[in-house]
Amino acid sequence: MKFLSLRHCIDVLKQQGELIELNHPVDPDLEMAEITRKVFNANGPAILFTNIKNNKFTAVSNLFGTYERTLKIFEPQLASVKALVDIKSDFGSAIKSPTNILKALSALAHSLPLKVSRPKVLEKTCGIQDLPMIKCWPKDGGAFILLPQVFSQDPEKKSVFGSNLGMYRIQISGNDYNAGKEIGLHYQLHRGIGNHHKKALEKNQALRVSIFIGGPPAHTLAAVMPLPEGLPEIAFAGALAGKNFKYAKKHQYLISADADFCITGVIVPKKTKKEGPFGDHLGYYSLKHEYPYLKVESVYHRRDAIFPFTVVGRPPQEDSNFGKIIHEITRSAISDSIPGVTAVNAVDEAGVHPLLLVKAHERYVPYEKNDKRVPRELLTHASRILGTGQLSLAKYLMIIDHEDNPGLNVNDEKAFFIHLLERIDFSSDFHFFTKTTMDTLDYSTQNINQGSKLIMAAVGGKKRQLKNRFPQYFSLPEEFKHPQIIGPGIVVLKGPGFKTYGKGKIQINRLKKHLQMMTGLDCLPLFVVVDDVDFTAKSFSNFLWVTFSRSNPSHDIYGLNEKTLFKHWECKPPLIIDARIKPFHADPLVSDKKVLEKVKDLGKRGGPLFGII
Repeated sequence: MKFLSLRHCIDVLKQQGELIELNHPVDPDLEMAEITRKVFNANGPAILFTNIKNNKFTAVSNLFGTYERTLKIFEPQLASVKALVDIKSDFGSAIKSPTNILKALSALAHSLPLKVSRPKVLEKTCGIQDLPMIKCWPKDGGAFILLPQVFSQDPEKKSVFGSNLGMYRIQISGNDYNAGKEIGLHYQLHRGIGNHHKKALEKNQALRVSIFIGGPPAHTLAAVMPLPEGLPEIAFAGALAGKNFKYAKKHQYLISADADFCITGVIVPKKTKKEGPFGDHLGYYSLKHEYPYLKVESVYHRRDAIFPFTVVGRPPQEDSNFGKIIHEITRSAISDSIPGVTAVNAVDEAGVHPLLLVKAHERYVPYEKNDKRVPRELLTHASRILGTGQLSLAKYLMIIDHEDNPGLNVNDEKAFFIHLLERIDFSSDFHFFTKTTMDTLDYSTQNINQGSKLIMAAVGGKKRQLKNRFPQYFSLPEEFKHPQIIGPGIVVLKGPGFKTYGKGKIQINRLKKHLQMMTGLDCLPLFVVVDDVDFTAKSFSNFLWVTFSRSNPSHDIYGLNEKTLFKHWECKPPLIIDARIKPFHADPLVSDKKVLEKVKDLGKRGGPLFGII
């Protein structure tokens, strides 16, 4: 159904048993986030916090905590938006369905933003310090707004169609910010607001920014939607909500009429302050760095405002369901924008950006014998992927030929790895990009925003038979221990500790030299060195997270008899990935033990969360 506001959505979910009211007093400092994590992990309902210590507002979390509930919130408008995307991607096929045309026209009609007067969000004002000061992880630098919709306009275009609506974390306490008057604005590379900020800096102008909180759930999803440059997110917000995005103007700021809260202010030109640390969605802290900050002018809110928030951390978390919805909407758009690519999986368990699994057509030499085939068109597709929107943030891109196994599901990560490892040619199929741009949140390198990428491409028939056992007389150097095979051809083993990166490389080279003296390792083409074998081997999800969030391809990949021929790196199997925690890595996220025990007590018999967590 169409939700006119956040409260409307909450009322409907409550009627359907998908939301609980928690009247027990809760602390915004760590406790509310820990409750949210516990309820999310139990596939529980959305939570309306009505008794927040030292705060007059109510807050809601876990709104999108299950995929089923997320679908329920966005249907039936989701079908209309998908129809619109499908028509753009494959006009000839899509227009054959009158139903699709009607759905698409409905979405299109609601995509036009409408200006209104006297919106409810301007009913009341408050200060930054009056908002719920929600802190999620013990080492966070302060409280953050965790579901903001940050609106900016192109300084050269005075039109809502030259706007950007993005979700960038907002630090509202701590560090050196002037309390209540300044807030941190952390935006990553490849984000739309960066273009606006750059133009403002070139003109030596302050950039006006509005931060919307709440409103129809579709507005929240629109802020994370990877839309083509030039397509305003507020248009998509209206299409998905089934209700035109309504806005007003106040002191030259654009105000979302349906938001619960709106903060206005300017990015101070050519000045930055330390922002962070913050427990982020890769499962580690992002550390303190210089970022722009906002000089706050006003904070508006509805009379009945509700403060929505989420909790991020090692996936899966609530934002994982956003990813699934986005994939559902853009499925046909990917094939349209990158012809030849048939399926893409930005692996959530690995942190989304560190690992991308892709199937695509290899058609350049169709008459070539199967045992002679090499990746050609796959590399063209890979280059296109690494130049497309947020897909360009991929650190490891693994791509295979669709025709080699048309039925292979890229979302079955283990099956994908088996297929690739059976076929990859260690002399030709590894392609490195060094000293390139990296995801801001990836701390597997020593320099923020800088690192490397690796394309692994495989076509043709099987080159090796993967095994689930070690060859006879298999051994390791004394300092490497506890090898386990966690899937056909995949070995994890414990490496020794080290205090400097150089020492760690010397240790891996000793392992490499030892393995070079052995035979029969072609059936085990991937070795991953870790700190904790038991944890890594416990699940394939753990393996993906450890391996691809803790390694930088150019620095942490080794191979037997490795060499560079005409600047192309090659080796013999096995490939070795050093996925140990390095001295410069950010800390992984760990809950506060006292807060964790306190929350567990809420789930005991007689507690307000009994039967839920």
